[in-house]
Amino acid sequence: MQFHEVRFPAALSFGSMGGPERRTDIVALSNGYEERNTPWAHSRRRYDAGVGLRAMDDVSEVLDFFEARRGQMYGFRWKDWSDFKSCKPSSTVALGDQTIGYGDGIATEFQLSKAYRSGEASYTRVISKLVSGTVKVGIAGDEQNEGVHFEVDLARGVIIFERAPDEDREITAGFEFDVPVRFDTDRIHTSAASFQAGEVPSIPVLEVRL
Repeated sequence: MQFHEVRFPAALSFGSMGGPERRTDIVALSNGYEERNTPWAHSRRRYDAGVGLRAMDDVSEVLDFFEARRGQMYGFRWKDWSDFKSCKPSSTVALGDQTIGYGDGIATEFQLSKAYRSGEASYTRVISKLVSGTVKVGIAGDEQNEGVHFEVDLARGVIIFERAPDEDREITAGFEFDVPVRFDTDRIHTSAASFQAGEVPSIPVLEVRL
């Protein structure tokens, strides 16, 4: 896999712009109605890494990171400051934040996910890049201990239990996570003079599907 398990400097992604996008095909019918469909089951996120830069040293750090990733060649982790927890950004991660499945007495691996709800509608997003030391897990409300009851695959976003949870037992989790991304350009334009005058380079970053 062409992916480096390294995070873009979080201090530099703070203040960046971006978020999810979707693709919707809309056909206008002759009677004025519309038919709408989407080829994407999941949204895809875009960001601009240049917006968070504040000094020439920031530019230098990003250039180092860009060159080490070989431009668009290798993916990396990105902290989306507006959406990086299983709960609201202002809340503290708790083991009951998200329901990730139910035991059947056989399965020991469970993929982490995050549900987005509005009214009666919801969307479930698969979470693949977990942040070490932030994962909390519960079975039917009872907290489980990492290293004793379960292990975490940080790269895949998977919880691995030492013993399969009993049938119909609800499995919940709380966690922090990164977004798997790559640079969406093989070129970065910088100018010390223009940067000091208040201009910053545009450095597009695009979520990758793993």
